[in-house]
Amino acid sequence: QLYRDARECLTLLSQRLGSQKFFFGDSPASLDAFVFSRLAPLLKAKLPNGKLQQHLKSLQNLCNYCTSILSLYFPWDGGEMPSAPRAAGADGSETEEDPHKRRNQLLSVLVGLAAMLGYAFLSGIVSIQRGGTGLAGRQPITLEEEEEEE
Repeated sequence: QLYRDARECLTLLSQRLGSQKFFFGDSPASLDAFVFSRLAPLLKAKLPNGKLQQHLKSLQNLCNYCTSILSLYFPWDGGEMPSAPRAAGADGSETEEDPHKRRNQLLSVLVGLAAMLGYAFLSGIVSIQRGGTGLAGRQPITLEEEEEEE
């Protein structure tokens, strides 16, 4: 029943799209983003049961729709991200395009560490106790002293 409903939904989408580029004309709308987000994985992913995928591939206008959006908004063919151009250094090694990448990575780590430590202190997971005398003028009792008192 579920596959039958999904096949019917794909068929209805195909009929609604017809020969248009997008569902509401020549420019994409939020419906196009939603439909594409559901169709593209179904079209491109390797699935254990390909019945629904085969039905989608038989609806040529929906396949063209996905291919058009992929080539328009994902020009690197939707597969691999384009590699950033790199400049060769004087010693022949490649240098990164962003000269501050290492600094930004370090700052990100430090900010994350500070946030985690701040959370640990504020939530009471970690607390700092001062050495020396306590509030009543007594030294803190250690485990050995506590056993001796019993």
